[in-house]
Amino acid sequence: MRSGQARSEAVLETLLTPASGAVSNRLEEAMRYSVLGGGKRLRPVLLYAVGRALGSDEDATGRAALDAAAAALELVHAYSLVHDDLPAMDDDDLRRGRPTVHRAFDEATAILAGDALLTLAFEVMADTGHVRTPALVRTLAEASGRRGMVAGQALDLEAVGQFREVEALSRMHAYKTGALIRAAVRLGGLVAAEEQDSRLAALDRYAAAIGLAFQIQDDILDVTGDTVTLGKTAGADAARDKPTYPSLLGLEGARKRAGQLLDEALDALAPLGEAAAPLAVLARYMIERDH
Repeated sequence: MRSGQARSEAVLETLLTPASGAVSNRLEEAMRYSVLGGGKRLRPVLLYAVGRALGSDEDATGRAALDAAAAALELVHAYSLVHDDLPAMDDDDLRRGRPTVHRAFDEATAILAGDALLTLAFEVMADTGHVRTPALVRTLAEASGRRGMVAGQALDLEAVGQFREVEALSRMHAYKTGALIRAAVRLGGLVAAEEQDSRLAALDRYAAAIGLAFQIQDDILDVTGDTVTLGKTAGADAARDKPTYPSLLGLEGARKRAGQLLDEALDALAPLGEAAAPLAVLARYMIERDH
């Protein structure tokens, strides 16, 4: 996991190095602040692990495409966090143990930084030069927009104090959290395999399971964790009357459901054999992490 984190960190650092011809230094600073201020780099780590499992990390063209896709994923993820933290959304003051972007700068700069990160992600993807670039761009676009992460955020805003059914909660998180995790796994696969490759279908089942398990663990940690360890305000979901897995299933019920999803993820990896061992480790990490 650490090698994938370090690799994506290096790519992002290079990509966001201040340019001498920057139009707005403040905007550039806010972009760097939001992207390079820590984080698990989970999506790039997943992407690289899939790339290695399918053999796309063995040549220069494949490595370059994986690096571009990994960077684009983190740029989209960072943009989503910047916008989610805004007063009009979740109104958070803390992210990754630091003031959120709109607190460190101002709301307008945060909005613009998020916009710039999102568009930069597609600029990076478009420049991969890989034979499957159109499919890579389409995958990221679908996962990020009105049928993916943005739709999930809309459902999240609508859900406050409203629904109390696990099925509805799972559907919301399949978009808000799960869509970008599934995209990470699919992007890693597409660099190596044709879209019809049966291994991609197996990997998608894996990604759907770990995406939901990741969110369940997030909900659990919001109840059991502390602000210092989490790097964000603990108990925020309950304070906003947001539906969560512990609130609907209880803590033990939520943990049981996360364990079931882990089993589903591991079963999905069976067709990949030993090459998928790192992906199995990542699946376990989803429900064992403490932040």
